[in-house]
Amino acid sequence: MLREDLGIDVALEPGPYGSLNVRVDDEVVVDSGALAFLGVLPGLNLIRSRVAERLGISHAGESPRDA
Repeated sequence: MLREDLGIDVALEPGPYGSLNVRVDDEVVVDSGALAFLGVLPGLNLIRSRVAERLGISHAGESPRDA
């Protein structure tokens, strides 16, 4: 979904106890934390918005500077 929505490629790596951390340039932008043990993971909308914010792009895949 991030490839379609933001025009970027991502790689997900599983963490301990099923946790999910999303990193951009080695900086964690989403951390599922201890709730991942219970199966509570961050939603795609949160992941998409945090990655877009970190990269400085809009959800449509355009740079805010170009808008």
